[in-house]
Amino acid sequence: MTGTAYLVDGVRTPIGRYGGALASVRPDDLAAHVLRELAGRNPGVDLEAVDDVVLGCANQAGEDNRDVARMALLLAGYPHTVSGTTVNRLCGSGADAVAIAARSIAAGEADLVVAGGVESMSRAPFVMPKADKAFSRAVEVHDTTIGWRFVNPALEAAYGTDSMGETAENVAEDDRVSRADQDAFALRSQQRAAASRDVFAEEITPVTIPGKRGETVVAQDEHPRETSLEALSGLRPAFRPGGTVTAGNSSGVNDGASALLIASEDAVRRYGLQPVARVLSAATAGVHPRTMGLGPVPATEKLLKRSGLSIGEVDVLELNEAFAAQALAVLRRLGLPDDAEHVNPHGGGIALGHPLGSTGSRLVLTAARELQRRGGRHAVATMCVGVGQGISVLLGAV
Repeated sequence: MTGTAYLVDGVRTPIGRYGGALASVRPDDLAAHVLRELAGRNPGVDLEAVDDVVLGCANQAGEDNRDVARMALLLAGYPHTVSGTTVNRLCGSGADAVAIAARSIAAGEADLVVAGGVESMSRAPFVMPKADKAFSRAVEVHDTTIGWRFVNPALEAAYGTDSMGETAENVAEDDRVSRADQDAFALRSQQRAAASRDVFAEEITPVTIPGKRGETVVAQDEHPRETSLEALSGLRPAFRPGGTVTAGNSSGVNDGASALLIASEDAVRRYGLQPVARVLSAATAGVHPRTMGLGPVPATEKLLKRSGLSIGEVDVLELNEAFAAQALAVLRRLGLPDDAEHVNPHGGGIALGHPLGSTGSRLVLTAARELQRRGGRHAVATMCVGVGQGISVLLGAV
């Protein structure tokens, strides 16, 4: 990137459990909520000057169809002259949205871009294909919440169609990540998240849910749980008999949205904005789909090599915890200890949850604010991506 792209502000909803507090909220309304709140937090910014709204969304099969970014910005009251686009890199969609926004500003093609993501996994619909012949009596139905559907036989023959949980089992087996280490990592995630409610309050905008008995205000993440090593070790394997991956050491199936304001240096001066961090670079990489959880390793290595940095120069690392097995394998391959204090210092996806399209932008926001609090120089937000990819975003201090 040549010009400077600044992350100047960001908000997110609380993260809701599957079928939980946010399940009644449509994804376009969920995205509209954070867009509206972001605008409200920055009243000096002329919304007519927003060059684009870029949102990540992994599903796009239900109420989030027809370019949810465009629908959400209209619902949020942005001028109809503001454009919007929706990107899909599955779990990495929100991070991709931030990267796209930063690149457009660095290239001099935009001054103000709103980037983020949304996912309502609770409201993901069932879908069915059209009949392949007249008067067919066959019915095929797929749940679009997560995972494969409408599989291409050639792709299955070449790479298989392991579920997300099975890919975590593959990583645990290949990298010899024990059940005990996975459960210890999961407990740390829960403990760190429990100690960080005040920190997350800075980035959360509450969501008001209307009901027959009055309104309910959702102001805190719903997914974290009180647990113990004893409780975690007692859970049965969720994906493979005799395996090590359980519901307790995996991320959740969740609902949530996030939105970040990315601005050029000129826009920062013009509107008197106070940047949180600089968005310096981003990188993606592919891995074999059967070990998709390892994606952050080559993506981060590519990012750091391109930037002339080492992993030791990263002051904050936000690594999405899709599964403890893959998170630990990534840390070990990057040369970091299992309990590194600067990695997910406030917990991660195991405790907080993983609303697919929103997680990447949430990671960037959390990393940027933590970098600012610590007075560090560089932060990385990284995550694995379904079908075998990784994405990493590099942030710099202002």
